[in-house]
Amino acid sequence: MKKIFENSQIKAIEKFTIDNEPITAIDLVERAATVFVNEFGRRFSQHKGYVYVFAGPGNNGADALAIARLLSEQGYQVSAYLINMSGSLSPECEANKYRIKDAANIRFTEVVKGVHFKPPMLGPDDIVIDGLFGSGLNRPLEGGLAGIVKYINDKESTVVSIDIPSGLFGEDNSNNNYMHVIEADLTLTFEFPQLAFLLPESAYCVGEWIDLPIGLHSKAIDETKASYYLITDNAVAEMIRTRYRFAHKGDFGHALLIAGSKGKAGAAVLAARSCMRSGVGLLTVQLPERCEVVMQTALPEAMVAVDKNTDYITSLPDISGFDAIGIGPGIGVADETGAMLEQLLNELKVVERPALVIDADALNIIAANSVLLSKLPKETILTPHPKEFDRIAGRSENSYERLRKARSIAAEQGIYIVLKGGYTAICTPSGDVFFNTTGNPGMATAGSGDVLTGIILGLLAQGYKPEDAAVIAVYLHGVAGDFAASNYSEESMLAGDITTMLGKVFKQMH
Repeated sequence: MKKIFENSQIKAIEKFTIDNEPITAIDLVERAATVFVNEFGRRFSQHKGYVYVFAGPGNNGADALAIARLLSEQGYQVSAYLINMSGSLSPECEANKYRIKDAANIRFTEVVKGVHFKPPMLGPDDIVIDGLFGSGLNRPLEGGLAGIVKYINDKESTVVSIDIPSGLFGEDNSNNNYMHVIEADLTLTFEFPQLAFLLPESAYCVGEWIDLPIGLHSKAIDETKASYYLITDNAVAEMIRTRYRFAHKGDFGHALLIAGSKGKAGAAVLAARSCMRSGVGLLTVQLPERCEVVMQTALPEAMVAVDKNTDYITSLPDISGFDAIGIGPGIGVADETGAMLEQLLNELKVVERPALVIDADALNIIAANSVLLSKLPKETILTPHPKEFDRIAGRSENSYERLRKARSIAAEQGIYIVLKGGYTAICTPSGDVFFNTTGNPGMATAGSGDVLTGIILGLLAQGYKPEDAAVIAVYLHGVAGDFAASNYSEESMLAGDITTMLGKVFKQMH
C-alpha cells in the first residue's frame, strides 16, 4: 500500500531526509524540480508556445523558479513571475531567485506589494506552471492573489500545478473558496498525493494527477504512521492466494446470496454471477419464487433456495452451513423483508461465522431502522454509494465530511464501510482508509454495485479476511471495469461486462 500523509508529516519526512541522507534543502528543491521537468518534457516535448511560470514566496515558489530555469536550459521559451506580496521569501526561494536572475534566455519579473502587476497575455497555445502556493496553505486566497488565480483560470492555456493547485488545502476544504483555487489540467505532485486529490469536490481543480518520486528517505516513510493509503497493484497481487492442485470445491467456501424481488431479478443474477466468477466453491441464492426460473436459466451453476413469497423475500434459510452471506441486491424494502434482515442480524450475533456483506436495499432497510446498525456483527462489510450512506448517517455538506463520518461509524461499530465513488474508500474498524485507484466513469451504471457485492461475497466465502476481501474486491472490480471500457467504451459498457472481464483480471494478477 502507498501511504498518504498529512502536510505536517510530509514536512517532517523532508526534514529527516535533509538531516539523514544527507542533502541540503536547496538541493532537495533542485531534485524535485529535475523530476518535474523530466515529466513535463515527456508530455510536452513538442511544445512551441510560451511557458509562463508563476512562483510564490515559499518553497513551492522555490520549486517553480528552479523549474523555470531548468526548462529554459532545455530550450523552452520561459517567462517567470515571482509574486512576492509579503516582501519575505523562504531561503530556498531567495536562493532560486538569484539563480534565475543569472540564467540566460529567461524573462524574470518580481511582483512586489504596491506595484501594479500587468499579467502576460495567455493564449491557448501557452502553458502555465502554477507554483504560487503549496499544501501548507491554511486559509482561502484573497485580494490580488485571488485575482491572479482568477485571471489564469479564465484563460484557455494548459495549466500544470506543482505539487498541489494553488489555493487548495491538502485535506479539508470545507471552509475554502473554490473560486480562488487554480483549476489545473495536470498536477505533478511529489512522492505522495494529497487527500484532497481523491475527493470529488477537488477533482476539477486537480485535473489529472501523478505522484513523482523524489527520493525522500525510506526509513522516514516506513516509520511514519498514516491513516490513509492507496491500494497498489503489488499489494493486491500478494493478497490473492494460489490454488492447491488437489483442491476441491469445498475448499473454496459456500456462499449464501439473499437477493432479488419482483422486477429486480437482474440484481440477483449480476451479484450471483460475479460471486461465482470470483472463485467461490458453492453458491446458494435465496430469492422469491418468481425469480427462480430467471436465476436457474441465467446461472445454472448456482443453487436456488425459493422463498415462500412470490414477489419478495420473507424468510431466512438455515445459515449454519454457509461461510459467508451477502444480502441486499434488489430485495426491496417490504416490511417482511426488513423483519428477515433483523432475524439474520440477531442470529449472526451469536455465531462466529458466516461473514456478512450488506448492500443496496438492505442498506435502505437499515437506514429506516437505525436500531439495526447497532446489531451488525463485528467486521460486517457495508457497501453504500454516497446517497445510501447519507440515509444512514445523515446528510453531509461535502465528501470530506462524509468520509469523516464513515471513518467514525466504522470505528465505533467495528465494521467496514466501502464508500463507493471515483476513488472508492474502504473505512476500517482501526480507523484506516484504503482508496482504490482503478476503475472509470463507465462503471456508473445500473448493476455495477451488485457486481461488487458478489465479488466481496465470493472472497469472504473463500476465507479471506474482511479487510482483504474488501480491498481485493474493489481493486478487481475496477480493473475489470477498465478492461470492459477498453472493449465497449465508457458509454456503452454494462455491469455484466465487468463480470465478464473478471477472469482476465485474475489471469493478470497471477
